[in-house]
Amino acid sequence: MLNDLHLAGLESAFDQAIEQWHRDDSSFDVLQGAVNPIALELAWRNHLLWHEEDKARRTDVDDSVIATVKRAIDKLNQQRNDQIEKLDEAILAEITKSIPEPNTERTNSETPGSIVDRISIMSLKVYHMAEDSRRDDIDDEHRQRSLHRLAVLQLQRYDLYNALDQLLADYQAGNKRMKLYKQFKMYNDPSLNPELYRQK
Repeated sequence: MLNDLHLAGLESAFDQAIEQWHRDDSSFDVLQGAVNPIALELAWRNHLLWHEEDKARRTDVDDSVIATVKRAIDKLNQQRNDQIEKLDEAILAEITKSIPEPNTERTNSETPGSIVDRISIMSLKVYHMAEDSRRDDIDDEHRQRSLHRLAVLQLQRYDLYNALDQLLADYQAGNKRMKLYKQFKMYNDPSLNPELYRQK
């Protein structure tokens, strides 16, 4: 199932893409064909979001700069959520081809798209923790702590990937029913956010 959806080898594909984006983040258009393009774009949005979140923590800039960054974060978060839903829709379409009507009402609280999202975030943590462990301005205690955390992050990502594999296998075998769960982010919608629609 992972192969059919181009989600096999997701960890190494994300690692390769993140390495590339840190050299040149002008486009997410890398590794086409190697991994599901929706999953890749989701990882790209998380890459951009990660660095905007870093900027938001700065204390040496004017508040207007942070306000601009916060608006960029809102936009990227919406795009990220849209990509999760788009990936879930594609996965459900693929599952429905082989299992049109599973004979169970059992569902999962987390969707495959959400797990892929978490894997991509974990991949960013792996990249940045590895980067931290290579700094030349830290002492050995800091380096060993970062290396320990890196090992934990890699194990957690491995577990997530296995959970994704098992969930997709459960769907394919008809042991669970996949449902689409919509986020309906209200804060970005001017017709639903009272702070926005009351301005009119």
